[in-house]
Amino acid sequence: MKIILLAAMLAAPPAVAKEGIRTAAVDAPAPDFTLPDTFGKERKLSDSKRKVVVLEWLNVDCPFVHKHYDSKNMQTLQKEYTAKGVMWYSIVSSAPGKQGNFPPDKLNEINAQRDGHASAILLDPKGTVGGLYDAKTTPDMVVIDRGVLKYQGAIDDRPTSNIADVPGARNYVREALDAVLAGKPVKTGYTKSYGCSVKY
Repeated sequence: MKIILLAAMLAAPPAVAKEGIRTAAVDAPAPDFTLPDTFGKERKLSDSKRKVVVLEWLNVDCPFVHKHYDSKNMQTLQKEYTAKGVMWYSIVSSAPGKQGNFPPDKLNEINAQRDGHASAILLDPKGTVGGLYDAKTTPDMVVIDRGVLKYQGAIDDRPTSNIADVPGARNYVREALDAVLAGKPVKTGYTKSYGCSVKY
């Protein structure tokens, strides 16, 4: 019985966040939002409603983020799937004065140094979109297929900040993207994310 209950708890994320705001849920419409990118352009999620979209919560100073960028794991995914038409938004929800909050120009500089290939880096300093998606860690990953949320959680099954754990890890984001691009169901729709807490 305990095993069954635990499986049920891990199968779906909580439906309601703080203050009664409904958050994203797997196999439900992804909440729409508009955020500016680091070049001042407004990006609206629903403008990509006919596409596959990845949301990646980003804190450039987080050791867990360093793991996936220093190993080139994140950039490899970004480059591979944006080449297939996927929109990839890295979202910075760090509040002013908190770790990971930088001016747009600095974020662009760091992204260039890391050879990042996200479609855009979006600025969410009030944490509005982070709260909407109940993003808890950096990285926290979301895959959306034509407006419907299909995956949310960890990037992989190795919840450490150790670069040596990247090779051989089960990459949930890759699995979800390959499934939706092939028109197949996503086998694992929700996992518990890991990393630094989002600095709201």
